[in-house]
Amino acid sequence: MQRHKNFVIQVILLLFCLAQLVNAQSSYLVLRGGWVFNVVEDTVKKNSAIIIVGGKFLDTGADLKDYDLTGAKVLDLDDDEYILPGIFDLHAHYNVNLFGRRRRDEYVVNPVVFLANGVTSTFPAGEFDPEGMMEARKRIDRGEQIGPRIFNSGPYFGPARPNWNPDMTVEQIYQEVDYWAEQGVAGFKAKRISPKHLKALIERAHLHGLTVTGHLDSGFHNTINPRDAILLGIDRVEHFLGGDALLPDKLAYASLVSVTPDMPEFKKIAQMFIKHRVYFDATITAYGYYGKRTEGFDYWTDEQKYFTPYVRQYHKEHPQRRYIEQFDKIYWVKRKTIKAFYDMGGGDLITLGTDYPSNGEYLAGFSAHRELETFVLAGIPPAAALKIATINGARALKVGDKLGSIENGKLADLFVVKGNPLQDIRNTRNVQLVIKSGVVYNPQELLKSVEGKLGPKNAEEAEAW
Repeated sequence: MQRHKNFVIQVILLLFCLAQLVNAQSSYLVLRGGWVFNVVEDTVKKNSAIIIVGGKFLDTGADLKDYDLTGAKVLDLDDDEYILPGIFDLHAHYNVNLFGRRRRDEYVVNPVVFLANGVTSTFPAGEFDPEGMMEARKRIDRGEQIGPRIFNSGPYFGPARPNWNPDMTVEQIYQEVDYWAEQGVAGFKAKRISPKHLKALIERAHLHGLTVTGHLDSGFHNTINPRDAILLGIDRVEHFLGGDALLPDKLAYASLVSVTPDMPEFKKIAQMFIKHRVYFDATITAYGYYGKRTEGFDYWTDEQKYFTPYVRQYHKEHPQRRYIEQFDKIYWVKRKTIKAFYDMGGGDLITLGTDYPSNGEYLAGFSAHRELETFVLAGIPPAAALKIATINGARALKVGDKLGSIENGKLADLFVVKGNPLQDIRNTRNVQLVIKSGVVYNPQELLKSVEGKLGPKNAEEAEAW
């Protein structure tokens, strides 16, 4: 009798295992054909097959003869299609400032536009509505909303935060960091913060295993220079490298317009970043946006069609962008200095960040491709630019073991483009499909779904914006 029971149990276990095997086989997603870019090895090779199961890469160089593809979903790619890892935008503002009054985080259109452009991971780099951004992340994680991964940054630390208290104690900083760490943020962003507060922020964030980045300054008016922030242990720096090239008796931008790659002060701070392994989020095009906008700022699609008719009409009558000579000069400084930093050995420390709080023209999701092109215009090779946009960003957020490249065991985030991006980086704009965690998205359908939805529909609704 006992032997019979054991036999029944064994049969049940066998059937269960077979059922699991069938389910595994039927859940295969296979990409066959095309070309695949390996950002770790800097190689492009013919794609035999990529097999995805359970939201992860199972085999990124598969011989399909080794697999039973019964029930699998197979996507055949053309010979002019290229598979790239999903893009990381580490300065991905979801906020908009449509009427020149204030910024407002927007969670309906922006997430879809990011994902449709192959941007599968975002770090908002300071949130005006951190609770709202947290809820948006949770909805996306639960599959209730379409969008990229959101690595929440929580509220700004520093005077950029509305109602920031400059007299906060170190203990109060600790308490805030503890609270947001419990809420699940991935890191923090400081902006115009004091040295005392930054020190406390870094110490407490690191206690939780979280990173800190900062929009810093020259040290003028109780701000902190990136040089000193590096000595405090900051993980990343936004916008400019800083150092002694920034005079301590004036704000950073006033000095930045005169920085050149051959300055000893520039070389010194660049070497400091490299020595301490501090990441630099360049955000080049964010400054060019306010300049004369020459190469790299063209439209390849009608980005205005994602705004409501009311917003489009308002912007025809009240253009929001204004030319800022200082930012125009800074844009060209940044193009020269990013190439110099790369040539000095900083290539593995550069990350991509758009920094586009939309004023009704460009959208951050599309602008990830503008930033990619600008790296190449600056003289950085296309393969290196793609590494900047993918694995560098993942490593900067300390998730390089899970994301950032197409490797066995990693989460299956990628996008497919038409045309070789190593021959023309602008081919990254030609997005054919996007996969995030093994889920396939049609970018054209995504974009179509949010046309005319960004912003208020009328003057009455505009009051809330």
